[in-house]
Amino acid sequence: MRYFRLKPLILASALIASSAIAQTPAPTTPPTVPASAAKPANPLDPLFDALRRERDPDKARGIASQIASDMSDSGSATVNLLMQWSATAIKEKRNAAALDFLDQVTLLDPAYPEVWNRRATLHYTMGNARKAMADIAEVLKREPRHFGALAGMAGILMEADKDELALKAWEDYLAIYPADREAQEAVTKLSEKIAGNRT
Repeated sequence: MRYFRLKPLILASALIASSAIAQTPAPTTPPTVPASAAKPANPLDPLFDALRRERDPDKARGIASQIASDMSDSGSATVNLLMQWSATAIKEKRNAAALDFLDQVTLLDPAYPEVWNRRATLHYTMGNARKAMADIAEVLKREPRHFGALAGMAGILMEADKDELALKAWEDYLAIYPADREAQEAVTKLSEKIAGNRT
């Protein structure tokens, strides 16, 4: 899930898949190390490291967009096509068809975090926060650094007036994406609100 703008919740990360940023190539194994002995590194690791270190909000936004773009590619032409069809169906407000496409992807490639993220977004926009939270849990099981899913969780918890849990979700988000000013603002406001409620 993409950011919440702190006002009305907009879970729009499903649309990120349409951004056309080149995928970061996976690092190659040095020839001296046998291929069977080397575990390939996650190509997202350097991007997440860069995002965690970047303090300039504009540069961080660019890194976050690259991560989102790379996460949207499943590596399977079939899954990518079903995800594209789901995005079109969502755009055309054909939610039942979109859910069907997404459900098929969860069966074809249950390890793909972005299908759970998009389905969480769709469930939320359809008014089912419980199902959205269940799908967010699936995203975070597969990719705990999925800052969009953490923002989605924080936003839903804020709407439910579960301020302490929302604050924890935003803090987890900022541990991954510290330059996000809106998340910083959310943490400040929630901290003040919780402190005010305790006095």
